[in-house]
Amino acid sequence: MVDIKVLDGGTSEEISRNGYFSIYGDPLWSARLLLTDPGAILNAHKNFLEAGSEVVVTASYQASVPGLIQHLNVTEEKAIELIGQSVYIARQACKDVAEKNGCKPGLVAGSVGPYGACLHDGSEYTGKYMDNITTEELQVWHRPRLKALMEARPDFIAIETIPAQQEAEAIVSLIEKEFPDIKAWVTFACKNGEETCRGEKFVSAVKSICDSSNVIGVGVNCTSYEYVTSLLKSLQSLNLQKPIIVKPNSGELWDSGKGWYGREKSLLLSDYIEEWYKNGATWMGGCCRFYPDDIRSIVQKVKQMKQ
Repeated sequence: MVDIKVLDGGTSEEISRNGYFSIYGDPLWSARLLLTDPGAILNAHKNFLEAGSEVVVTASYQASVPGLIQHLNVTEEKAIELIGQSVYIARQACKDVAEKNGCKPGLVAGSVGPYGACLHDGSEYTGKYMDNITTEELQVWHRPRLKALMEARPDFIAIETIPAQQEAEAIVSLIEKEFPDIKAWVTFACKNGEETCRGEKFVSAVKSICDSSNVIGVGVNCTSYEYVTSLLKSLQSLNLQKPIIVKPNSGELWDSGKGWYGREKSLLLSDYIEEWYKNGATWMGGCCRFYPDDIRSIVQKVKQMKQ
């Protein structure tokens, strides 16, 4: 029996599609809207839920207590409140869509992005910052956001776009020791069909954290769709008994002068769902440059696969 959980697409991309293009140059990315326009985040979540997403990921990927204090000129207390607000917004979207359509509410995953994302220099796609930071320093930095998210009670945490095995291990270890009630999935950003962005073997990075009882799923996100099958095949030796998660990006590149470029016009995310499922993926959605229509196409493909 085909058993696929449909995730959402790129929340920030959906927000920008609806007119908020300024987030691309913002050090807080869409997290700024937690204060300035939470309704824009709410609508983006609703659009994915209406398209068939069973899980939405909060707009806290680029939110950190120091970053919110610096770029929004708010107090530490307010920064913590805003991170929690990301969960409440997503939960409200799930409730609204469920009441409207008479269906089961979607689930909420609290986004925990890598340290590099909040440096706003693209280093989450290289992991270069790992040269200058220790495990202990990473845990000190991640702790306040994890605490704020936990207190807002998402269904689970999405530790996502992690470029380096060491950072994933640091976050999972922190959760095990200080937040034992948290259940989380962990997805890595990869630079090819074998390696994380930092250069470790993807299979080794997954193996290092997959046995934790706090980790409910593992996989890949914000990685070009063309590498996904190879990455999935590399995990088969692990014989994983947890969901394998896939949330690729479109493979496009970003240029501040001309925007996104390099997309294959014919690219349909749904064309790859069956192939990825056969190679072990069971929780699937999209990341950058994938929208509600892409999620809708996944839902239709899953229905066809079940017939």
